[in-house]
Amino acid sequence: MGRLLIIGCGGVAGVAIHKCCQNSKTFSEICIASRTKSRCDDLKEKLEKTTETKITTAQVDADNVDELIALIKDYQPDAVLNVALPYQDLTIMDACLACKVDYIDTANYEPEDTDDPQWRAIYEKRCKDEGFTAYFDYSWQWAYQDRFKEAGITALLGSGFDPGVTSVFTAYALKHYFDEIETIDILDCNGGDHGYPFATNFNPEINLREVSANGSYWENGHWVETEPMEIKREYDFPQVGQKDMYLLHHEEIESLAKNVPGVKRIRFFMTFGQSYLTHMKCLENVGMLSTSPIMYEGREIVPIQFLKALLPDPASLGARTVGKTNIGCIFTGKKDGKEKTIYIYNVCDHQECYKEVGSQAISYTTGVPAMIGAALVLDKVWDKDGVFNIEEFDPDPFMDMLNQYGLPWVVDENPQTVE
Repeated sequence: MGRLLIIGCGGVAGVAIHKCCQNSKTFSEICIASRTKSRCDDLKEKLEKTTETKITTAQVDADNVDELIALIKDYQPDAVLNVALPYQDLTIMDACLACKVDYIDTANYEPEDTDDPQWRAIYEKRCKDEGFTAYFDYSWQWAYQDRFKEAGITALLGSGFDPGVTSVFTAYALKHYFDEIETIDILDCNGGDHGYPFATNFNPEINLREVSANGSYWENGHWVETEPMEIKREYDFPQVGQKDMYLLHHEEIESLAKNVPGVKRIRFFMTFGQSYLTHMKCLENVGMLSTSPIMYEGREIVPIQFLKALLPDPASLGARTVGKTNIGCIFTGKKDGKEKTIYIYNVCDHQECYKEVGSQAISYTTGVPAMIGAALVLDKVWDKDGVFNIEEFDPDPFMDMLNQYGLPWVVDENPQTVE
């Protein structure tokens, strides 16, 4: 049993907090902290009578290392779960390092200001050296490896669904089904319908930046970059049906290429409807997806942040979203010298998630694994000094907890493959 400090109070955080309260044997106490303390207080009031877990709240600016350090020193947690914005990964890691406290997150670092000259110089060198142009990558967090190791603490990176569960599926497949994995296709299908002409299922600023960027995949030891939405495939997803899906760059490709010996190709596909793509292209064409500040009536604004304020809050979509998600990985490789293909996936129902925790399935499928990763670190089931991606740990306890806490998985040993 121990104390967990949770930084963030959005949809994913809400699910993770619900699940922590269901797991009071591990989480005797949690502190929910964000810039808007009233939202934390609302969650506390909703949950504290339903759990043995003691809940406290705090206000903190996750961009401010000194504030984070002060909060950690005051609360004395055994671990910190970062479910804030990816922009804030490094400040939270700095605070954990200063206080020698374990760290868990769900997404890798990307900058808020992509025009910052110092960041831009490092980014452009990485583009040239590595061969992909996505704004987000693991190099910033992997650079903490020696400092976390010397401090005797763990940083667990990417404990969401993708990245997260998909990477654990990979480790599980390698441990139990393959001697060597040759290809990995990660498929993310959201078959849900929220009824709006246009909305995003998680933070619009992060979502729209991700899907409007160049795609890329790993093949034969190097990156292959594509135009946005250039590669399209169709797939018949179990319990969802036939969907169009498009190749994107995604962060777990980077870590899996590093951590899966001999893998020849890794791709990531996500489903989109034509209406979503048309809206997104129109917004991009008029400059609304830009991260560069502009002056409007004497005030500086960032177009994509203004757009975020106009779009429906993803946390409000749960009550009106119907349908299911299907997220998983198709693996090909060899076992005992024979060719083998399997598909490990989870299906999650939006309305069932809403009935349980008041959230749609996108937040649910990220919040549950965030709690599981935090539990395994806090209970010292996963205990290594340094900075690690989730596939670098034993997958079995995580897979068991997915079944226990609402994300059961299936292994199909004769799946349809992707061209």
